[in-house]
Amino acid sequence: MKEIKDVAVIGLGYIGLPTAAVLAANGLNVIGVDVKEANVAAINRGEVPFVEPDLGVQVAGAVSQGMLKATTDTPPADAYIVAVPTPFNADRTADLSYIDAAARGIAPQLVGDELIILESTSPPGATKHLGEYLVELRPDLSLDPESGLPLIHVAHCPERVLPGRVMIELVTNDRIIGGLTAVAAERARDLYSAFCKGGMHLTDATTAEMAKLVENSYRDVNIAFANELSVISDRLGIDVWELIELANHHPRVNILQPGPGVGGHCIAVDPWFIVSSAPEDAKLIRQARETNDAKPRWVLDRVEQLSTGKKSPKIAALGLAFKANIDDLRESPAVSIVADLGARMPGATIAVVEPHVEELPRSLAGRGNVNLVSVEEGLTDADIVLLLVDHDAFKTLDRAVLEGKEVIDTRGIWR
Repeated sequence: MKEIKDVAVIGLGYIGLPTAAVLAANGLNVIGVDVKEANVAAINRGEVPFVEPDLGVQVAGAVSQGMLKATTDTPPADAYIVAVPTPFNADRTADLSYIDAAARGIAPQLVGDELIILESTSPPGATKHLGEYLVELRPDLSLDPESGLPLIHVAHCPERVLPGRVMIELVTNDRIIGGLTAVAAERARDLYSAFCKGGMHLTDATTAEMAKLVENSYRDVNIAFANELSVISDRLGIDVWELIELANHHPRVNILQPGPGVGGHCIAVDPWFIVSSAPEDAKLIRQARETNDAKPRWVLDRVEQLSTGKKSPKIAALGLAFKANIDDLRESPAVSIVADLGARMPGATIAVVEPHVEELPRSLAGRGNVNLVSVEEGLTDADIVLLLVDHDAFKTLDRAVLEGKEVIDTRGIWR
């Protein structure tokens, strides 16, 4: 069986690049592959094209030692880790086109006995789809040990890390590893053992896919409960954060915190993969998604109510990221809220404060009534202050600057 010395990581985003850096730091020769030439160039200079604590040091060290380099072309390798996006389509079914594109790059390089790992969070059956597509592209290879043809080994190992703690949790978290065959799972375990200090739990590929989706759906359901409580509490004149704090004193109750919605590349997306796989049965999971997706509209309604009677209201929107203290805007409810405010209230001026980015995202750029400003500039003339993200920079604000302004605190940091 082929010893794994060279690893190609396909997709150098928030998961692929940290994985590549950790593998390189543990003695493997790693080639990262990405479609963005600017990112490839940055990585080859030892730079990181996004914010993630401690990642820059690891990338710079691995590049300087010659253990990590980046390219736009898929190379020959002993193992491939596919870490590409898996968004959903308009009908909320999974878009596997990025996985298919990765497979088309990998297939010509295969000679047999390679390990191919799908790290991308995927609906049940995606790993099997990847394996079958590879052998469709390369009919001289097989997934079946009884075929008599040279084998490729395909497994799924979903990431389970928290943005802002990726470099810690890649190493310390347990991993779920599911293979299309037992041998594929074992070989994936052996590769990840180069850096993973957590437990490694082997299963089949479909169960591994479902496990990641279940983890994020569990959290989504809990957040939906908190968001529904916040709407009910507002109607009844109750402080929802005090309510949840009191309820959580029960030894078997742990309600999460409400917010303006749910964002990010996992919790806002993964439950839909379960719903699309079993639409008639995933009733609670669907309802949780619909509840959380409805929360931004509730926030918008609150802003419009407070703007009544103001001809040209000035709104300070604090935060765009999908969670605190990061620059990741993927699926962020804050971004959609600001975009909808700009469209629904063309007479309003919206001053966006996001200390972790240097420019507005494409969906907001070019809107005449939406501007990215400093926190001081945003708050100076604001009629309404809309807190959307609980960044530390907002928690430490002098509350005196909020006096005389209407405040909507969707995170409960200024209670």
